[in-house]
Amino acid sequence: MDKFIEFLPQHLHQLDLYLIQYGREACEPGHSFGPAMREYYKFHYILDGKGIYETNGQRYELHKGQGFLVTPGTICYYEADANEPWTYCWVGFDGIKASALIRQAQLSDESPIYTWEKSEFFEHSIQQMKQSKAMKAGRELKLTGLLYLWLSAMIDCRGSELKDKAKENSKEHYIAQVVHFIEVNYANKITVQSISQFVGLQRSYLSALFKEVMGISLQDYLISYRMRKACELLSGTTLMVGDIARSVGYEDPLLFSKMFKKSMQLSPTQYREQKLT
Repeated sequence: MDKFIEFLPQHLHQLDLYLIQYGREACEPGHSFGPAMREYYKFHYILDGKGIYETNGQRYELHKGQGFLVTPGTICYYEADANEPWTYCWVGFDGIKASALIRQAQLSDESPIYTWEKSEFFEHSIQQMKQSKAMKAGRELKLTGLLYLWLSAMIDCRGSELKDKAKENSKEHYIAQVVHFIEVNYANKITVQSISQFVGLQRSYLSALFKEVMGISLQDYLISYRMRKACELLSGTTLMVGDIARSVGYEDPLLFSKMFKKSMQLSPTQYREQKLT
């Protein structure tokens, strides 16, 4: 069995995106994993052969040129074919922006399969990761860059693959755009109007659509997201309240404190003190 794998130090959990492990394996016939779950995201890409992937009650028969996504906390099972066992490579990763990038690639538990015939790209990516072990400095940055390239490839291939499907499911497509826009820009002075301009819909229609799909108003979702980020900063940093206010999109610290207390039933200072006790 031809296999190599490297696990990376996991002290980078505050980063936007970071690599946890990568590897390549020519599996023995019937070689399997699971049923079990991972605590991080993992992309597999099939370089040769075939096998099966099972998750969420679905069974997928996969072959060369296809791949599958494993998501955190989801029980899955995969097995190499008994006659033509697959050879695959993989990357395991996580980070603050991981879920948003996965959504941008239009992959999920319900839609975990992708197809891309450019197997040389994935082979080359894994080889570059492996060769980076010889670097004397800057390796973490190199690995993160390679991981971003892998994800950009996912977004590219899925974007072409699902272009027509996205049009058919326009409601979900628009909501995904909105959520991604908020995740990237919540620290800026964005409004419902600027979000509607970004996705190309009238404000009133987008507001009604968002409430229909998400069960919460767009304005309330934006405030809630900012407050969650503020909670992370209050409990995980020593930043002043005014700095935190600006970090989550509020120029006026008093307005921020008012909105925070309305959402959390505690002032920012009280919340921080409670978390420290």
